[in-house]
Amino acid sequence: MDGGTSELAQITPGIAFAPNKERRTNRRELTNREKAAVIVRLMLAKGAPITLSGLPEHIQASLAEQMSKMRLIDRRTLDRVVVEFVTELEEVGLSFPGGIEGALSIMDGHISTTAASRLRRLAGASSRADPWDRIAALPIERLLPVLEEESVEIAAVMLSKLAVPKAAELLGKLDGERARRVAFAVSRTGNVDPETVRRIGLSLVTQLENLPARAFDTGPVERVGAILNVAPQLIRDEVLAGLDQDDEDFATLVRKAIFTFVHIPTRVSPRDVPKITRMVEQPVLVTALAAAAADSVQNLTAEFFLSNMSQRMAQSLREEIAERGKVKEKDGEAAQSAIITAIRALETSGDLVLIQEDEQ
Repeated sequence: MDGGTSELAQITPGIAFAPNKERRTNRRELTNREKAAVIVRLMLAKGAPITLSGLPEHIQASLAEQMSKMRLIDRRTLDRVVVEFVTELEEVGLSFPGGIEGALSIMDGHISTTAASRLRRLAGASSRADPWDRIAALPIERLLPVLEEESVEIAAVMLSKLAVPKAAELLGKLDGERARRVAFAVSRTGNVDPETVRRIGLSLVTQLENLPARAFDTGPVERVGAILNVAPQLIRDEVLAGLDQDDEDFATLVRKAIFTFVHIPTRVSPRDVPKITRMVEQPVLVTALAAAAADSVQNLTAEFFLSNMSQRMAQSLREEIAERGKVKEKDGEAAQSAIITAIRALETSGDLVLIQEDEQ
């Protein structure tokens, strides 16, 4: 309603009529819900911008129901309601978001994930909370199992309550037969009553949010791979050998997650080489390439760099590499790790996309 405040502020009390004692005696005080209906009706009549879709559905329904019960409001009552409403708006010093999701969005980063989950579960038990607002805010990967594992009827209701782009993306991730059955079930949801939809939403939000808080943002494969990326080669080889003995499948996944200096020619596009060299200080780059020149495998990476930069810069680096001479193993690994870190930073920022092994 904030958008229509200026409209309301321009409303002036009507012409003062002679008081009617009988009418004043019979006049009753409007309830808050009736006053809200009066304000909304007036704003719509004045063409003031007003959007009610952001309110919880039960409030929208309650407001519409109240408007359906009202008939005529005299000018004196209208003026009094408008003045009261505008006065309250002018006296507002601070506003708080409606609902637990609004509060959690403001407090994001200031309370623990465990506390946030508990608050969401408590809100889910409230008869006034709309569970579909929280379901719609969940990421695709959290919602997909519902479409895959729940009945097609439940999946159809969920798709119908989501925004069309999100529903389409979810449907596209299902196998053909399952997608067809769910789509057909959507055509049979026309007669589902609102209370049933609400109960389905409460059940789903409890299921989706009643998950233990994750202490790590990435999985164990990614974490081990990231650690081994910057570990000395000797340690990396020993760890992988040990993983092969303990869990061969896990070791295979870790190897796929590892990205080291020798992987650069096959995983990095030649056009991205200038981006990488700009992020690495030249002495570090010289040390890394000088260390690689002494190894037949790593030398392929050194030549990959030198071949995909300007000839003048490549010639300058070759001269510095020759002057650098033999590099200590520890210094060489540190310099090469710095290059890997730079590549990972470019990948995270979206400025570089690594080529996947299955794309080669």
